[in-house]
Amino acid sequence: MTLTMLAAPPLPAAHKRAEEWHENRRTTHDDVWDMADACLEQTATVLRKTRAVSATELAHAIALTRASHAKGEPADLLEMIAKIQGHAEEHLNRVILDLGNKVASALSVCHPLIPFVDRLLAPSAFYDSFNHIHKSARVLLSPVIYAEDTDAIGTASVNPVAAAILAEEIRITVFKRFGIRPFVTAARLDYENWTFLSRKHFEL
Repeated sequence: MTLTMLAAPPLPAAHKRAEEWHENRRTTHDDVWDMADACLEQTATVLRKTRAVSATELAHAIALTRASHAKGEPADLLEMIAKIQGHAEEHLNRVILDLGNKVASALSVCHPLIPFVDRLLAPSAFYDSFNHIHKSARVLLSPVIYAEDTDAIGTASVNPVAAAILAEEIRITVFKRFGIRPFVTAARLDYENWTFLSRKHFEL
């Protein structure tokens, strides 16, 4: 199977925050949850601008997502919104895909939707070498879907903001360690592939 994806330039805010975190040399427990909160804030900002959900639903979903984070449990705002709206499990894929489309439409770069990622092997060697990236990917729920050494790396999520933030963190981390700028792609997953990979990569 051949994956054709575009290298995703970083979101300006994601780029700035990732650079700040790395320059501070923080790889603590709190560091990755700060990253998750930045993802939450940026996603909420886009949803407000696009009026994709009501203010009441958004406020409720933000509170529930932060409550999960406070307990050390990864959670994504898009999934939380779909669940508080009361959609049945069989409809979550469509609803979350629609929310992801609205978020993606507000961003300046293309985050292609890719199928069949369940057939790809988890990049265990990459995760072992970059434990902080694995922790970051877990809290952002944006698994690394492929890693060709440190030259070409891809991440994907139902939430394009999460994928963009992790992609920038990967770029900075690899450059700081090896002095090379990897080709990093950020893509989107449907809900079923996302939940499957989250279990497979993060034991969630």
